[in-house]
Amino acid sequence: MRRTAVIALFLVAMLLVPVQAGDVTAQQEQQEDPKQPNANNTTMYLYHDGFADAWSHFNSSDEESTAEGEFREDEDNGVININLRFRMKPDLSKQLLMEENGEFRGNFKIDVGGDWTNGDNNGPCNNDCENLNITIFRGGAEVWTNQFTGIQQGEQNVPFAFAVTEDHMEWDGRDDSPIIQVTMKLKGDLQNGFVPGTVQGNEAWFAIKLGEESRLEMPISEDSWTEEFQAGDDDMMEEEDTPGFTLVAASAALSMALFVNQRRENEANE
Repeated sequence: MRRTAVIALFLVAMLLVPVQAGDVTAQQEQQEDPKQPNANNTTMYLYHDGFADAWSHFNSSDEESTAEGEFREDEDNGVININLRFRMKPDLSKQLLMEENGEFRGNFKIDVGGDWTNGDNNGPCNNDCENLNITIFRGGAEVWTNQFTGIQQGEQNVPFAFAVTEDHMEWDGRDDSPIIQVTMKLKGDLQNGFVPGTVQGNEAWFAIKLGEESRLEMPISEDSWTEEFQAGDDDMMEEEDTPGFTLVAASAALSMALFVNQRRENEANE
């Protein structure tokens, strides 16, 4: 009969043992994926394999990206249709909260040539070209888009910035993985000249630098890294964090066990 009380005491002792949360947190930090955002890194970088696969993540280098450090297309005579979607790979594994009144800041380095302006009669474009466009998505939701009309021939940086809006404060893990889309249509008209052995017109090309030369800084709030925010369940956190809750439950279990045990002993003595 005393066994019930012994078991109850053992269970109470287990409930009262404090959880070593610090050790768990330290272990998680050691296993942090460098491709995911963290408190020390909120900058996303662009990558491409040089063929068909484009992606992005928060590590400043990637061995799978093209060794040339850029994605490039060339066309002597015709249209280059650039449509690159740099989706985060791997998918976002954490919930993110943006800073209120924060600002996204990006800088992409490109190298362009040929014609991409319709209607100016200064090149071969005939309503079949398009300026550089950059669009940021939160999963399938468009966060921001902009058409850049001041692009010049040659290599240049394209800086941009936009404010956080209320609709895009929270990014809910995998379903809200960031996507960066870059589009542009350029046209070349290089062809043989009237005199044999000569050429006329200009070729077209587009290149975007990768890694640290093309990046997007996200205004991620420090609150994103708290256990409460990552849990995503306020009711659950409030219940777990209620002071004395575990102690009260343990005391109740102990009292019940002792009461039952005493009652059985009294019945046996009678």
